[in-house]
Amino acid sequence: MIQVLFTVIFAEMALILLLIFKTPLRKLVIMGLDRVKRGRGPIVVKTTGGTIFIVMLSSIYSVVSIHKRWIDEDGNVTPTDQILMAQHLLEASLMGFSLFLALMIDRLHHYIRELRMRRKSMEAVNKQNRGFEDGKNGASDDMNSLEEEASALRLKIKKLEATVEEKAKESSDAEANVVALKKQSEHFLRENDSLHEDNQNLRAQVQSLDQRSSNSDVKKAS
Repeated sequence: MIQVLFTVIFAEMALILLLIFKTPLRKLVIMGLDRVKRGRGPIVVKTTGGTIFIVMLSSIYSVVSIHKRWIDEDGNVTPTDQILMAQHLLEASLMGFSLFLALMIDRLHHYIRELRMRRKSMEAVNKQNRGFEDGKNGASDDMNSLEEEASALRLKIKKLEATVEEKAKESSDAEANVVALKKQSEHFLRENDSLHEDNQNLRAQVQSLDQRSSNSDVKKAS
């Protein structure tokens, strides 16, 4: 029993050293402990630990009973009782130490897993921050390109406004010329009408003069 307990204790100490120091075997130990904690593993471990704890209590009870008997007999204890007391005390100590080391292994494994999960979460956060910063840089580049396009469009708009103003001036000048031409044409039409009236008046006068002259000739002839 004592040899088995020593073997268990040395194995637990070796596991603790492998968990503490970062070695290639550390991953294998962590994977093994992960498998042990799945399925029925926790039930088996708890059952084994409970059994060892009960055996440790029985060994402590044996030590206490031997010690009481030693007190009752005024220190007269046989060598057999002394050997049994020492054996039970050693077994109880070894079982308690083994349970303590098992608890240490469980806590170390739990903290290592939490540390790994936090590292993964930190890496994910760092990746998100990098992606956000890259997005910011890309957005700033896009904003710069958009500002350049906006400035180019503004220049084009100014040029178009200048050309529109020039065309408006040209159209206003053309309208003024058209109005002037209309006025000149109306003036010419009026003058033409007046000349036509004067022409008709002159023709009427000429016709009246011709009639008078013909009438005078008729009178002379008669």
